[in-house]
Order: sequence, then C-alpha cells, then structure tokens
Amino acid sequence: MEKLKLLFVCSRNQKRSLTAERVFARSEELDVRSAGTEPSARVRVNRGHVEWADVIFVMEKRHRERLLQFVPELTGKRVIVLGIPDEYELMDPELVEMLQSAVNELDV
Repeated sequence: MEKLKLLFVCSRNQKRSLTAERVFARSEELDVRSAGTEPSARVRVNRGHVEWADVIFVMEKRHRERLLQFVPELTGKRVIVLGIPDEYELMDPELVEMLQSAVNELDV
C-alpha cells in the first residue's frame, strides 16, 4: 500500500513544520516532509515539494498565499490551513498536541 504524502509548511521550517514532520514521520502509513516559505528557511518550499504531496498542511493562511506565488497551480491540491501561530518552540508538547489533534480530526 502506498503511503499518503503529507507536506507541512510554515515560515522558516525550524519549529512548527519541523515539529510536524518529526511527529508524523513515526507513522507507517504516512510519508512526511516539511518546508518553509521564507528565503531563510531551513528547507525552502519549492515546486517539487508541492507536486510530491497528496495533502499540504500550512500553519497560517499567509503560508497558503505564499505557496500560490511559488506554484499557481496549487489550486488543484488539497491545502489545509491549521491556524497555528508562530509562538511555539520545536517539539513543544502543546504544539505536538495541536498538530496531532488537527490531523486526526481531518481523518487523513
């Protein structure tokens, strides 16, 4: 069975999206990557990331808007805005709980 490919996106790929990648990479049903929208991102999102993903999770609405600038045909992809603000440290237990809850609620 082919794994579902999830891409998590935030600004700098240092806290929120990287936490998500680490948390969900443990799943045997998921293939997970993370990236950021800013030039200073640890891994900067590109067309390849978007084309690879089955579902894209962005932390804030502005990340979806930035993705549209990089990849206008993003409109055909399932993009979910999680609404998680940039106030958490890497692997913060509250952030982990919010991510797990959001993804589980979406039944991905």
